[in-house]
Amino acid sequence: MVKRTLSEKLAILSDAAKYDASCASSGGQRRDSRDGKGVGSSGGSGICHAYAPDGRCISLLKILMTNFCIYDCAYCINRVSSRIERARFSVEEVVSLTIEFYRRNYIEGLFLSSGIIRSPDDTMADMVRIARTLREQENFRGYIHLKTIPDAAPELIEEAGKWADRLSINIEMPTERSLSDLAPEKSAGEIRKAMAEVRMRREASRAGPSFRGKRPARFAPAGQSTQVIVGADDANDRTILTQSANLYGSYGLSRVYYSAFSPIPDPARALPLKPPPLMREHRLYQADWLLRFYDFQVSEIGGSSGMLDLDIDPKTAWAVANRGQFPVDIMTAQREMLLRVPGFGTRTVQRLIAARRNGLVRFEHLKAMGAVMSRARAFITAPGWRPRGLLDAENLRARFAPQPEQLALF
Repeated sequence: MVKRTLSEKLAILSDAAKYDASCASSGGQRRDSRDGKGVGSSGGSGICHAYAPDGRCISLLKILMTNFCIYDCAYCINRVSSRIERARFSVEEVVSLTIEFYRRNYIEGLFLSSGIIRSPDDTMADMVRIARTLREQENFRGYIHLKTIPDAAPELIEEAGKWADRLSINIEMPTERSLSDLAPEKSAGEIRKAMAEVRMRREASRAGPSFRGKRPARFAPAGQSTQVIVGADDANDRTILTQSANLYGSYGLSRVYYSAFSPIPDPARALPLKPPPLMREHRLYQADWLLRFYDFQVSEIGGSSGMLDLDIDPKTAWAVANRGQFPVDIMTAQREMLLRVPGFGTRTVQRLIAARRNGLVRFEHLKAMGAVMSRARAFITAPGWRPRGLLDAENLRARFAPQPEQLALF
């Protein structure tokens, strides 16, 4: 093995970590630091690709412990058959990097993943040692997100949840068949079993005190997440969203992340030569939001082909396809229908319902409530506003097709 400097390892292993999207941290909370000796702060508002209420971007150190791997997953650049530069951090090097980066004000937390070295248990044990050392020896109180190894022993996953704020276990492929074909060493059953174990331990940790007054130990308080690769197989968007809905319902996941397949150096023959449109990944995130916060069902999202419309967002696509249910009267409509109005977010609906209890809400008031009126105006009626022929326009769908630079959530 080539002997590398710490900076060379960092360059290789931070670049290798870029393929993992599941590193946001909404829900993390500051750990107890009453003694005044703690280092770091998670701030409770999220790390990595998230923003604090004052607009600050909160970042973390995102690295692999090693890109050596004994598995041969076709879609992974770090698979054992891949001809890439390899590197490996020691436990002490990851701890030192994390603390030094924090003290230089570069980061406020750590996202740590790894290839599988020697065995799942050996790899997970080293990752747990890193988290434990940061907490116990360095008094680090910042955010820690660990990518857990599904095949690792349950006691190692239990300890990982003791030290980490969030755990993630990647489901990786939309179907069991795809996972079997492209990652033959991995088992969808084992992945789901590990997710169920994390959910069970989280629920136990949130239970009230025992009859003796002792509270259970905290366990991954920011929850668990997963990632699915989009476009590496022939699964359509409805299949992907059905899997996500099942994961949310069965395992209480905090987030499902979607990562558009990107052709990698030295690709396996089983993989497509071209990536899917990046807009497909964006539409899946929008559809996922509809499932989680807007009371939509998977059966309502996507066309007859099972694919989301790439030209307009899925909420607007549903409204255009169901224009017979519009326009909605903002003064009388139920919350469920208001949530389906394009341009109305959950906060807008909340503000609208609260405001109309106290008096008349007019069309011109909606913009101040956060509504995007260029989207909403065709689908609502309000005191002083009627859409007239907008809903019947033949080019209604085309009116909502965004410019290439526009990627608003709704």
